[in-house]
Amino acid sequence: MVGNRPYSGVRAEGERKPRDNREEGLPARRLALEVIRAVTERGEFIHLALDQQLKDCGLPLIDRRLAARLAYDTIEMRMYLDHVLDQIMAKPDTDIKLRNILRLGACQILLEDRIPESAACNTAVMLCKELGMEGLAGVCNGILRNLVRQKDELVFPDESENRVKALAVRHSVPEWLVEKLLADWGEDAISLMTTRSHDSYITVRPNLTRMDDEAFEAFLQQKAWESEPGKVAHSWRLRNMAEIAHDAGFVGGKFSIQSESSMMAAMAVSPRRGMQIVDCCAAPGGKTCLMAEMMEGTGRVQAWELHEHRVDLIKAQMKRLGLEENVRPMQRDATVLREDMTGAMDAVLLDAPCSGLGVMADKPDVKYRASAESVAELVVLQGKLLDTVCQYVKKGGTLVYSTCSVLKDENERQVAAFLERHPDFEAVALPDTIPAEFRQHEGVGLQLLPHRDGVEGFYICRMRKKRI
Repeated sequence: MVGNRPYSGVRAEGERKPRDNREEGLPARRLALEVIRAVTERGEFIHLALDQQLKDCGLPLIDRRLAARLAYDTIEMRMYLDHVLDQIMAKPDTDIKLRNILRLGACQILLEDRIPESAACNTAVMLCKELGMEGLAGVCNGILRNLVRQKDELVFPDESENRVKALAVRHSVPEWLVEKLLADWGEDAISLMTTRSHDSYITVRPNLTRMDDEAFEAFLQQKAWESEPGKVAHSWRLRNMAEIAHDAGFVGGKFSIQSESSMMAAMAVSPRRGMQIVDCCAAPGGKTCLMAEMMEGTGRVQAWELHEHRVDLIKAQMKRLGLEENVRPMQRDATVLREDMTGAMDAVLLDAPCSGLGVMADKPDVKYRASAESVAELVVLQGKLLDTVCQYVKKGGTLVYSTCSVLKDENERQVAAFLERHPDFEAVALPDTIPAEFRQHEGVGLQLLPHRDGVEGFYICRMRKKRI
């Protein structure tokens, strides 16, 4: 990336002093644009693209935060911004690079209260020139200046005439998904579309084989991070930290980064000393490792993944945390039955491939990647996985099904169909390790909702194989 270049020449008498581009926040916007382009032009995941750009970028913390906010807000509200820009532009079908610069500028003008409109316009022009589009810099400037002048005259779909389209534009959610959420959740669908949490905190937990909660709290107090206990046992919520994955404590295996929802999916298994468990879709390994830690190094967790590079992610977690004794990463296709394991496992955890729409608040690009067709295909795959892996559970044993989705087709309807096909299984209550404030919402499984529960949108259902 091009770094900030301070002025170093000698000014002639009467010459105007050039403006340091840091006054306009250009480096932060440059980084944000790189992330936006990575997502929209190259199909990368926003959290990975941002992490890559922030790594060794050399920007002060205030610029890093601005870049992250602008990248996330622009991606999150992309449909809204495009709807607005199409009203201002004479030719909406413009070059994607210019479109992304305009999206970034429009985001600042319409969604960021503390950013001067002039800064949004001026830095957009600079970014045009940096990308070799000098000839379009004037066009870019004109479009954004017109947006500033006309922002109070913008037209949006009338909700009374077409509610789905109006909500889709206002909240930047594809129309098919608006329809699904309204059908599943009624007025709660609005909250599911508007809840955001990507810049609030991250959740960590101690390596339970190395320190208890008291020791971990003492460890956190030595840090400059702002920390508070989470809602789930062993969890802490951290703010004001940078590049935590490079912290010596993390690298040395003292703690893991894991959401409370993910922790609860592992806790639903109720791991105990000596158990034999299969985690069927295990990468990157957070749930596998938590179960292994809860088993105090005894028993065994087989951690299956379809692709070798994802098995490597589990191996890295296992080695970092020192869990080689009872974790076995394996490359396995969980849709293919292993007959030698039939009826042999105390518990099976299937955190199934899903749409990921429960984590839209953290990863806004998810809603643009999913489609009605892809969800339908996932529902079929989830059913096939359930039908296969349930055969490993011994009588009296446990099957836990989970997703990070909020769609009922992937969750409670999926489980209801499974139980109808497999009357030898029954849904049972989640264990007390999952806080009562969540379990009070349990029906056929537990659907966690971000706006209601303050955690990622997960579905967790604990089932038991009957002894008869």
